[in-house]
Amino acid sequence: MSAQQSGTPSAGAMTPEAAQAQLVAFFRAMPHPILLYLFAAPGRGETYSEGARQVIRAVRQLTDKITLREYGLDHELARKWQVTHAPTLLFAPDDYRIRWLGAPLGHETQTLMELLSLLGYRDSGLSDAAVKVLHKISEPREIKIFVSPTCPYCPQQAVNALRAVIERPDLVSVEIIDIQANPDLADQYDAYSVPQTYANEKLIAKGAQPEELFMASLDKLEQVNIFIPDVEAEEIAADLVIVGGGPAGLTAGIYAARSGLAAVVVEKGMLGGQVATTPMVENYPGFTQVGGKTLSDIMVSHALQYVKIFPGEEVLEITPGAPMVVRTSRRRFTTKAVLLATGAVNRRLGVPGEERLAGRGVSYCSTCDGPLFKGKKVIMVGGGNSAVTEALHLHNIGCAVTLVHRRDTLRAQEQLVKSLEAAAIPLLLETEVEEIRGEKKVSEVALKNNRTGKSTTLPVAGVFIAVGYEPAVELARKLGLELTDDGYIKRDEHHRTSVPGIYCAGDVEGGYKQIVTAAGQGSAAALSIFEDLVNPYWKTRRDQPSKR
Repeated sequence: MSAQQSGTPSAGAMTPEAAQAQLVAFFRAMPHPILLYLFAAPGRGETYSEGARQVIRAVRQLTDKITLREYGLDHELARKWQVTHAPTLLFAPDDYRIRWLGAPLGHETQTLMELLSLLGYRDSGLSDAAVKVLHKISEPREIKIFVSPTCPYCPQQAVNALRAVIERPDLVSVEIIDIQANPDLADQYDAYSVPQTYANEKLIAKGAQPEELFMASLDKLEQVNIFIPDVEAEEIAADLVIVGGGPAGLTAGIYAARSGLAAVVVEKGMLGGQVATTPMVENYPGFTQVGGKTLSDIMVSHALQYVKIFPGEEVLEITPGAPMVVRTSRRRFTTKAVLLATGAVNRRLGVPGEERLAGRGVSYCSTCDGPLFKGKKVIMVGGGNSAVTEALHLHNIGCAVTLVHRRDTLRAQEQLVKSLEAAAIPLLLETEVEEIRGEKKVSEVALKNNRTGKSTTLPVAGVFIAVGYEPAVELARKLGLELTDDGYIKRDEHHRTSVPGIYCAGDVEGGYKQIVTAAGQGSAAALSIFEDLVNPYWKTRRDQPSKR
């Protein structure tokens, strides 16, 4: 959930002074004071306790509406509220059941700011559809969400749960559990991938969800993957609806708006796409080295100056016509054109044990899940840029990582390969994973040498996979768009698809899987759309013979 959607201030492209002034004004306007309790104990998570103190002190410098009280685990209040882990933060415990096991560090500072906003204004900010689902629940829901400060997806899921508590304090409670501060609880729940969400001790979600899907999963006590609203939502008119908030979609939004089009960006997941989970980017012009999440935040802040972004909102259906109708999980858009910048999703290995142990040691995001495997043996499967980058990241955070690749040479760029060699990361070339094994969590992998045919086993605690991507073409298939033999959207040199008025850009149309390439395709598509809306090519096709 973005700050722009919830009402929490976002620094964007402002100076630090301007951002601080906006935060001060925001807190000053809050009608309700907030009482926090920090429970700490000597030697038990002291680093995290101090981290929590520092973050809260920094916020308290902006407002006097936040009060912090600190006690030990032996205090009567700890017994009253059954606090057993240090550090634990309780937020307004007389009114809500919200506790945080760990410290709001890293990406979780975003969650903290959202939480303070929710408590200060006592408004859940949920969509009408989400509220309707939530109010169907008639029995208590005790939520546990496992998060990590290194996970950019976690704030979205944690804020979903917090909004549910604010909306239904009579029935809903939440524990936000930092897996790095509480490895014992991560082991107890086999939570080796984040975010993971439990309700009433049942696993209801792996990964982040739009708020409507979260509430539906909370209602059903199982993961719900499709949400269809049963009421007509608001309707918004636009010239261009861009589906996807990665580099291609964000860049297209900027170029479309600068051309004079009324454009909107709709993104069901995390803004920034795959870039946001890339540990380090070293080949984007203007940045010698920049964190992937930092780069994506810069792109989002830039795009917000031009277009309205609708995060956490899934496009369910697109109906061609004049105008086209784009139906999402929250509203309808009428538009003259649609740009599909839906990107790609991680390709699976397709071996036994992979799906069963996903989130139990099998991971597709070293940024999110890597810290839990510090000091443990893991493998990274793949031989391209992503695999080598993530192997280096795992090595740098203290994992004993081995890179496994099915070919005899790596496909990664030369500079990355040199970095791999300098780090002395072991390589198993011409080797494939045949099976991932373990009862409740990964314990070993079965490997096969493609040259000798010999099979061996390797004890590991984690299997990280980066073997490429599959294009996200579900919407394209629903629309009946023509696809290439490789499964990407087929398009012409102007990014036009086989259906007039529908365009594509970025990884969903194939080509080089690079950030700069996706951004370039987004800009080219937006300019093409502008020109076509001025002089529609489909009318030319109908009125006279095509010259293309």
